[in-house]
Amino acid sequence: MRLIVIGATGLIGSAVVARFASAGHEVVGLARSIHTAARILPRARFVALDIGSATPEQLARELEHADAVVNAAGLLQDGPGESVAGVHVAGMETLIAACRLAGVRRVVHISAIGVDTGAPSDFSRTKQEGDALLAASGLDHVILRPSVVVGRRAYGGSAMFRGLAALPVFPLFPDTADLQIVQLDDVAETVAFFVSPDAPAGVELDLAGPERLPLKEVIAAYRRWLGFAPARTVSVPGWIARLMYRLGDGIGRLGWRPPLRSTIAREIARGATGDPDPWTRMTGIRPQSLADALAAEPAGVQERWFAALYTLKPAIFVVSALFWIATGLLSLGPAYEAGVLLLRAAGAGPLAAPLAVGGALADLAIGLGIAVRRTTRAALWAALAVSLLYVVAGTALLPSLWIDPLGPLVKIAPVMMLNLVALAILGDR
Repeated sequence: MRLIVIGATGLIGSAVVARFASAGHEVVGLARSIHTAARILPRARFVALDIGSATPEQLARELEHADAVVNAAGLLQDGPGESVAGVHVAGMETLIAACRLAGVRRVVHISAIGVDTGAPSDFSRTKQEGDALLAASGLDHVILRPSVVVGRRAYGGSAMFRGLAALPVFPLFPDTADLQIVQLDDVAETVAFFVSPDAPAGVELDLAGPERLPLKEVIAAYRRWLGFAPARTVSVPGWIARLMYRLGDGIGRLGWRPPLRSTIAREIARGATGDPDPWTRMTGIRPQSLADALAAEPAGVQERWFAALYTLKPAIFVVSALFWIATGLLSLGPAYEAGVLLLRAAGAGPLAAPLAVGGALADLAIGLGIAVRRTTRAALWAALAVSLLYVVAGTALLPSLWIDPLGPLVKIAPVMMLNLVALAILGDR
């Protein structure tokens, strides 16, 4: 079969691509960014295409001769250049029109549990609008609404659960409802079932795990899996929780995707629960419990490292950005005269003042570049280059700085190491 997967680099999409490819199907994965996808999944072909901005004609060219399309594209909250309405609603309109142009009948669409029962957020509202468009399209559609999806790969919910499980004290946020965790393998198996031409169509199914769990029990299960002792819980006051969600929204405007944002606040208050029995009756698939799935794949040191680094990661980038911004501001303000005198002592002469200003502006640019997600990687490399330049220039012009009691050159080494750590953990997929 020739199968097309939209949103092929996401958690669910990549698992579906891998499953199809390993079964010998011809697979084409479509996604906004496909930088490393072809290397990770070499048995599939990948095409860079943004479902939120593509035209039906562009998409139809990729759908030619396809037996089925899986739409796993989704977005939690608006961000720079990203729109939930664009992906969930306009993207669905584009997909339906492209299927008609290419003569494709079967569409398996990944939605989210509960969106058909209410819309506490733009995410739910636009997901429901997209579902309704597909249901009314006349195509052989299947709408799957999974609960919170977790798997061996750490992304989204499974990443956040691991990070919270590594904290010595678990922060218990207010207004969190029960979850019926569903395993990624079970979701991928279900998609594989429904792309078959003889599978039922016109179907809408909730994909929910077999047990309702409060968030603190989910975290406790991951903590046991990671081999950590039980953690004490601390209730987070409502005003602090609201502040953290607002901070998350602000960070999101810089292009990052923090787990704590206003959409998450609304969605976890509703919870993610449903009846798994219709799913099992139709497909024969019995969803795994969280405990069984974790027991089947014991955690190793890589999982413990990831969990421990998860909550440190945002701190590393915040500290790095603030360090460079503060250095630039200090060099332009209270430390300006001292900097000029130091450059004159190094032999800069009349260039001392311009060099002091130029260095300060470079530091500011690096700090702001680290803060904005789109430019973070380039800014981190620039930070390394500038740090090396400071070491080489300082050694050549003022070698006495190496034995200065405050260690201005010695302290560059840990700054560079922090930059290397930031580069190593920058990716989130």
